[in-house]
Amino acid sequence: MPTLRIAQDDAADELLSRDPLALLLGMMLDQQFPMERAFAGPRLLADRLGVDTLSAADLAEADPEQLGTVFRGPPAVHRYPGSMAGRAQAVCRLLVERYDGRAEALWADVPDGATLLRRVGELPGFGAQKARIFVALLGKQYGVTPPGWREAAGDYGQEGSRRSVADITGPESLAQVRAFKQEAKRTAKAAVTS
Repeated sequence: MPTLRIAQDDAADELLSRDPLALLLGMMLDQQFPMERAFAGPRLLADRLGVDTLSAADLAEADPEQLGTVFRGPPAVHRYPGSMAGRAQAVCRLLVERYDGRAEALWADVPDGATLLRRVGELPGFGAQKARIFVALLGKQYGVTPPGWREAAGDYGQEGSRRSVADITGPESLAQVRAFKQEAKRTAKAAVTS
């Protein structure tokens, strides 16, 4: 079992480390929201549901209104609790339909990085960039390293990079990832203005 330090909260990181669905949902929530809070969301969700481990089957079958209430809190699991509750339910339904409700089955038998990237990219809310970042996270921190995973992850798979959540192992690397993202935004903004 890996020891993740993404949420910067012991209880949240403990759940991410041992529950593949929590990790997947944390990645799903990492959108227009601080990374640490996104990856702490699964712990908040599990606590509110009164469970030790999240169940894709239970979330897939949950009443959408009740799940929305759980996401709203307070505090809210995400900045957009209603849409993220719906997206989480859609992800869980796909896991139930294709992978027996097991998030780890998404990557357990992949022959190569390209297949892993394709599977992750088929999840609701996982565009090309998010899929590459998740492949990098699985490879760098979760021990999921099929042949070609670094190539599938693109720049996010580079060893020693500090580009994304895949590279966060504690407060120092979190600060480095934040600095990289801020510099990328400044560069993009300067390119638009000139």
